[in-house]
Amino acid sequence: MADIPFEGAAGLILAGGRAVRMQEADKGLLLLAGRPLVAHAAQRLAPQVQRLFISANRNAERYAQYGQVLADDPSLDAWPGPLAGVAAGLLAWSGRWLVVAPCDTPFLPLDLTARLIGSAQAQGAPLAVACAGGRRHSVCMALRTSLADDLRGYLQGGDRKVDLWQKCVGGVEVDFDDAVDGFLNINTPEELSAAEQGASGQQ
Repeated sequence: MADIPFEGAAGLILAGGRAVRMQEADKGLLLLAGRPLVAHAAQRLAPQVQRLFISANRNAERYAQYGQVLADDPSLDAWPGPLAGVAAGLLAWSGRWLVVAPCDTPFLPLDLTARLIGSAQAQGAPLAVACAGGRRHSVCMALRTSLADDLRGYLQGGDRKVDLWQKCVGGVEVDFDDAVDGFLNINTPEELSAAEQGASGQQ
């Protein structure tokens, strides 16, 4: 059961990537158990936040049914990576926190927001990133909206590496080893087929 929306937090689902390993398909709209991947992610994240945004650079009208669609800053180069979507989300939300997740992670933990923000607050950090099963899930993060200018400067300087920026701003890691399945990431057609087997038990 999901927690009540976390006060001052918005959610951002990243669906603006190129999806090279999916033959450049619009990954968020690929079907899992008869529904788009973005629908699964939205179902998990929306109850945890006050508002939901979708980072998308194509098919905006289809994504709009799940949240307010945000495109990447046109001043950046084409396909600038996930941090460009995060930058757009930070500018769009006037609250204190933005919780980010990719569209290809359909079984997100229902306490993702509370645990990420709670850990960041407890450690006095501006950003927290999820780790599970020995892996750092860099684009599953919560960050303060006050980082907007810092991130914009990072991108305008030509940098794109997510982990490097998180380290530069003092991000902390949050252990989700009790919820490894919640970070199942779908990057290939084979992984999408395999995810079908677990979809009925997760939704």
